[in-house]
Amino acid sequence: MKKPSSKIREEIARLQDQLRQAETREAERIGRIALKAGLGEIEIDEAELQVAFEEIAKRFRGGKAAATGRKNAVEGRSGSDPSATQSPGTDAGGPGEA
Repeated sequence: MKKPSSKIREEIARLQDQLRQAETREAERIGRIALKAGLGEIEIDEAELQVAFEEIAKRFRGGKAAATGRKNAVEGRSGSDPSATQSPGTDAGGPGEA
């Protein structure tokens, strides 16, 4: 037996609500991480920032980031690279450094 259109519409509305909630959770998570990384203090065009995020997404999905020309983070970093030994959440050369 087929579902009546009203039931399908209810199901679509419920799924759209679930999608909105999931997107909100994801946006809040990414936003918190971006703020911890200091992105909230950087003056950057939104389109440019989106391109940078897309490159990061490619990197973590196993693709190659187009604009950086860097290898995968594991392959491209050596012990002499200052960012390789930097703790997460620290700001290299930031105003708090003595």
